[in-house]
Amino acid sequence: MFVFLGQKNKLAEINNSMNTYEEKLSLLSEMIAFARIDGEIHERELQFLSIVASQLRIEDSVFKSLFDQAAKKVIIKSEHQRILQFYRLALLMQADGVLHDNEQVAIREMGINMGLSPFAMKGVLVEMKRSPTGMIDPDIIMALFRAQQN
Repeated sequence: MFVFLGQKNKLAEINNSMNTYEEKLSLLSEMIAFARIDGEIHERELQFLSIVASQLRIEDSVFKSLFDQAAKKVIIKSEHQRILQFYRLALLMQADGVLHDNEQVAIREMGINMGLSPFAMKGVLVEMKRSPTGMIDPDIIMALFRAQQN
């Protein structure tokens, strides 16, 4: 599941291009809320969230505090960052090995609220399901979204 780290170079570039610390905190808060959709945060979800926090260079104490107090919601301006956040949420959705109906509904709603194409989102989720690791190359993700723009 954590093959995600192998794709670190392309994803790290996008992570590092985020404008503000507040954006990073907002993204993590959103992911924590999403992890709670099924009623609990599983150990593998917590590990994944911790990895994302580390990649975003969020201090451990600040990361832990987000479980008690959500950060202020910040709108993601960059389409690449919104797509990456959708992918992170999709990975998080699969982290515990159980796919709940409410997770599927929530991820679609969140993607639509981010202004992402429902068809591209569906394509990403289908490709992730087909993949033996649940991972897909960032170039494929971007291609799926670009195809919907034409």
